[in-house]
Amino acid sequence: MNIDMIEAAAGRLKGHARVTPLLNSSFLDEIAGRRVFLKTEALQHTGSFKFRGGWSAVSALTDNALKAGVIAFSSGNHAQGVALAAREHGTSAVIVMPADAPQMKIDNTRALGADVVLYDRETEDRQAIGAELSEARGLTLIKPFDEPQVVAGQGTCGLEIAAQATELGVNASEVLVCCGGGGLTAGIALALEAKAPHLTTRPVEPAGFDDVTRSLVAGEIKANPSQSGSICDAIVTQQPGDLTFPIMQRLCGAGLVVPDEDCLRAMALAFSRLKIVLEPGGAIALAAALFHGDQITGEDVIAVASGGNVDAAQFQDALTKYGDTA
Repeated sequence: MNIDMIEAAAGRLKGHARVTPLLNSSFLDEIAGRRVFLKTEALQHTGSFKFRGGWSAVSALTDNALKAGVIAFSSGNHAQGVALAAREHGTSAVIVMPADAPQMKIDNTRALGADVVLYDRETEDRQAIGAELSEARGLTLIKPFDEPQVVAGQGTCGLEIAAQATELGVNASEVLVCCGGGGLTAGIALALEAKAPHLTTRPVEPAGFDDVTRSLVAGEIKANPSQSGSICDAIVTQQPGDLTFPIMQRLCGAGLVVPDEDCLRAMALAFSRLKIVLEPGGAIALAAALFHGDQITGEDVIAVASGGNVDAAQFQDALTKYGDTA
């Protein structure tokens, strides 16, 4: 993995992915005690940054691989990114999704033309299911984070952050990234190393599912004891990837761990002050910026809002609990 792969992915994504804005609100600055800039990947196609990696991977396939089709496993955002990229490239997609994924994500993935296969994340292994279907049908497996072309695609978000931070006069700053297996975090870290070394990438994870944070402390990959139990379904993974962890270990600062309730508070504030809809996992970096500032250094902070694919009931829950304080 290197900056050349990220820049090549940016070339293939040009004209297909949105350049998402870096937004600021004085109301949020006051809460955080510093300037907060929000990289709004919730406004990306399919409602998350995952479209970048999906398009990057699908667009890099050979003609024969494209004809055969692709397969991916995902709780929803990678699913939709790959499904749309496959449809736009005229090929088929099979998506292996946990049965407890938000219904909106399952429905949207099917609406994009993908064949959705559901599994129980507590008793079944999605990687084994994906490998079996891939071999049986001759499909190309596109992993959600431990895949070079996917990481390269996610790294294009980092290229945009570097350019936008320069335009806005953001100097030394920490870039907080919603982190599951580390594809987005590693990609952004690689891009910033090359284009904005004064910006430091830090992963942000839900309490109880802080495998990356613990792995960085231990110096080796650590797994989560459970695969469910957080509202941040988009970033609940078993452990960091074999590809992504060494990159994060080399380039990232310490991880930040945020409770679920803070994510709901951040969702309400993003809606109230920026008119942006976020899902819990997509709001966790903003939550860290707003409510865990004692663990952050610098006058400015950039938080990546990674996704906005939230069920209406869950979004209403956030507004009901915290809308009055937003």
